[in-house]
Amino acid sequence: MEKANAVEISHLVKCYRSSFKRRLFRAVDDVSLQIGEGEVYGLIGPNGSGKSTTMKALIGLVTPTEGSCKVFGAESIKVDSRREIGFLPENPYFYKHQTVAETLKFYGKLCGMRGKELTSRVDELIELVSLENARNRRIGGYSKGMLQRVGLAQALIQKPRLLVLDEPTAGVDPLGSREIRDLILKLKHEGVTIFLCSHLLEQVQEVCDRVGIIFEGKIVQQGTLKELTTVDDHDEIILKGASEELLTKIKQLVQQDAAAEWVSHGKPKTTLERLFIETARKRGKSSK
Repeated sequence: MEKANAVEISHLVKCYRSSFKRRLFRAVDDVSLQIGEGEVYGLIGPNGSGKSTTMKALIGLVTPTEGSCKVFGAESIKVDSRREIGFLPENPYFYKHQTVAETLKFYGKLCGMRGKELTSRVDELIELVSLENARNRRIGGYSKGMLQRVGLAQALIQKPRLLVLDEPTAGVDPLGSREIRDLILKLKHEGVTIFLCSHLLEQVQEVCDRVGIIFEGKIVQQGTLKELTTVDDHDEIILKGASEELLTKIKQLVQQDAAAEWVSHGKPKTTLERLFIETARKRGKSSK
């Protein structure tokens, strides 16, 4: 029996009424995507493209106008399904007078945790996000990167099977961004399913198994990184130990030169950032 997908978003539509003439605005327009268990899926797009609205519909913060969102087979609008989800918003807010331990205990109690189970989980998470040396400091004195790590810890407090991250490295310096990336990879290794959106395309390329590109509420491209970044009309040859003379004669001479090794033959890759920019330009031209 096949496992259910961790996430199934089917023909999702979310409309809002604009203030101008009370017209309906489609923030999300017929979005469908699936995320397998243990997979890291990245949703990228410009500001206002529908990324955050899609995430909020998935975790039950907004009700779909049309379509459905399921988490491990359960409708996301049902309260029970949310027990499986940990959520880190783009700008998490915490009580500044509390320490990280007090903050995590507060969120743990909201999730129904108590006693030794909660104390042990708090200690485990503080170590996981590398805040042991700052555990007794008030959160009001934390840097942006430290606050994001607190946010990750609170999102993990009840050991969710699905982690939803909205711009997890927003405003974080390169070192903090790298630490958060490493945390995401560690969680992936532990089998946690992760759905994230980020403007840092290099980071998305490093941690995601599959990526969707969303524009004006629509998914315009979707697939594995290999599928999205392969340049179909190009070929590349990689030679190992080849002389300059051999390089000018290409493949025919490779077979005649014992010092050369035909390492691979495949398609060269573009970068996710270049793909995103090219897609944005094409979409811009088509809408004019």
